[in-house]
Amino acid sequence: MLILCLVLTGKGRGRRQRRHLRYQNTAQRVLSRLKSLDGDGQRLVYLRKINPYVLEELLLTAFERQGHTVVRSPSYSGDGGTDGQVVIDGVTWLIQAKRYSRSINPQHVQAFIRLLVSRNQPGFFIHTGRTGPASRALGRDCAQLRIISGQQLLDLLAGHTLPGLTLCKTH
Repeated sequence: MLILCLVLTGKGRGRRQRRHLRYQNTAQRVLSRLKSLDGDGQRLVYLRKINPYVLEELLLTAFERQGHTVVRSPSYSGDGGTDGQVVIDGVTWLIQAKRYSRSINPQHVQAFIRLLVSRNQPGFFIHTGRTGPASRALGRDCAQLRIISGQQLLDLLAGHTLPGLTLCKTH
């Protein structure tokens, strides 16, 4: 009954919007903080400790700063496997953001690939961990998937354009 009342009055939506704004503001502060850290190692360690929802906003903000159109998911959980979308050269890319402190789970990559195939869209699997051999192989085998981590992640957050944002991969 309480949930129904929140939906009818719009209070849940306002709360969700405030939370999105709070995470977006925190993402702005994280971007500033990253610039002040010494070395890429410290930057990655810092990113591995931030709130996962702030990481999502951080990535979307980085794409926005490059002039791309970004579509934010209406909620942080129950988002159907996407944490947002970015339109690059007229192509809409799905985004999956994962904050890992160790190697990424290949099952997470597989699940995202299934989503990309079912929607017939390309996507970015962006994470703060290490890309192990199984996940790397999955990324090589799926032309619709770009895995971004490490230096590429730091470059994206620093405002650099990611090279080769085409759907054709060269190996």
